[in-house]
Amino acid sequence: MTQRFDAVVIGAGHNGLTCAFYLARAGLKVCVVERRDVVGGAAVTEEFHPGFRNSAASYTVSLLQPKVIADMKLVERGYRVIERPVSNFFPLDGDYLKLGGGAERTRAEFARFSARDAAALDGYEAALERVADLLRSMALKTPPNAGGGIAALLAAAAQGRAVTSLPIEGQRDALALFVQSAREFLDQWFENEHVKAAFAFDAVVGNYAGPSAAGSAYVLLHHVFGEVNGKKGAWGHPVGGMGSITRMMAEAATQAGAVIRLEEPVDRVLTDKGRAAGVRLSSGEEIAAKTVVANVGPALLFRKLVDHSELPQDFSRRIAGFKTGSGSFRMNVALSELPDFTVLPGKDVEHHRSGIIIAPTMDYMDKAHEDAVRYGWSNAPVVEMTIPSAVDDSLAPPGCHVASLFCQQFAPTLPNGRSWDDEREAAADDIIDTVTQHAPNFRDSIIARQIHSPTDLDRKFGLVDGDIFHGRMSLDQLWAARPVLGHGDYRSPISGLYLCGAGTHPGGGVTGAPGHNAAREILKDRSVLGRLLRK
Repeated sequence: MTQRFDAVVIGAGHNGLTCAFYLARAGLKVCVVERRDVVGGAAVTEEFHPGFRNSAASYTVSLLQPKVIADMKLVERGYRVIERPVSNFFPLDGDYLKLGGGAERTRAEFARFSARDAAALDGYEAALERVADLLRSMALKTPPNAGGGIAALLAAAAQGRAVTSLPIEGQRDALALFVQSAREFLDQWFENEHVKAAFAFDAVVGNYAGPSAAGSAYVLLHHVFGEVNGKKGAWGHPVGGMGSITRMMAEAATQAGAVIRLEEPVDRVLTDKGRAAGVRLSSGEEIAAKTVVANVGPALLFRKLVDHSELPQDFSRRIAGFKTGSGSFRMNVALSELPDFTVLPGKDVEHHRSGIIIAPTMDYMDKAHEDAVRYGWSNAPVVEMTIPSAVDDSLAPPGCHVASLFCQQFAPTLPNGRSWDDEREAAADDIIDTVTQHAPNFRDSIIARQIHSPTDLDRKFGLVDGDIFHGRMSLDQLWAARPVLGHGDYRSPISGLYLCGAGTHPGGGVTGAPGHNAAREILKDRSVLGRLLRK
């Protein structure tokens, strides 16, 4: 052992940096070890072509916790998010739909498709907001741990009270959103297929399933419990890309006293007499620490970095069955000009500053998933395009632009033994063709492209099976059961080994909540009372 710390954090993604900050601020000697040559995990900004920079994987912000922003003084460090003028723009066959820009504007837009749907909008948003507020209230709370004794029972009662305090209508909506498909939930509110698709899109983001799949309504809900600049449910473009956020987080953690070491992949979590003792790096160096915090996903941690003999047999079996694979495919493209959409022509118009989504109906989204299961991907995929250079000209040369393409559904593992290394270019071509059908100048405007297939996301960012959420967000892998029931409180079966990534509550997205919550539990365990209670 060449160095000794109070805690070592595996991975300098945003949650790892958040956890390191809180631990260092509390006076612990903290070391963060990162496999790549840059901090940020999947929230990084890269130059992918000379003069063109963009968020490489994670690409937009909403879910980052206001408490984390305030505690790490991110605004003082330069954190700035530019809101979308409208949430999303959906090009359709001969028409379009815009979602957002205020309730009156959305109602008027819906009225073009259905007067009934326009009238239903207020009730739908109120129902969704009631349950989203429930998620907000629970995001920074540690789930009660099954089998955790009196303390867990009290925590369960307290958090359960938040549900029972909802009016009966809200309780019904909460139940529906946790177990139903997005199609079932939306069919209760709206009649027009394009209106329903405008909301159903959120149900397939990072979800290898169509909107008709049971549980997809929760994924829809998960994407609306954030906020931007104090506006609930809003999304926006971070100035400088997502990497600007994690750079500021690294600065905050370093100023608090944490040490960050890059290009230091971890080979093994070390144990001594059944408890964590540090990590061994791929170089062979060993770093001693009684507290080890994993910002990598549960599948990567327990399948590759921990000796199976250290884990209970049933836990190992559950982790072997932990579901990963979000069906996501990410591209960045350098553009010589903005896309010009047939249904709403123009260069530098408001929809260039919003999310541009090709997913006209729920049937379209279901078919994209069915094709992915059968063939590997669909030649009519679900595509969300954002153009951050439309609001942040530092990302591209004058007159040029960068676009993020976030796409679903792409099989985590291709059928018939095919490899994503062989098929990634063909899949990228289908994505480009899909956008070009709506914006005829798009393909010819592409100067360069950066491709991240599911295999690329796994290899580059450590996202097992390309899962952007570190694990499927289904009812059996949420809250106290994330990642495994009995270990939903950020603690693993190995004493002193904790989890702080998106594979824990409250799940995926750039939230900072798992890092914040894990740090609180670590500090609690280090207190005299905490040690007594753990015994």
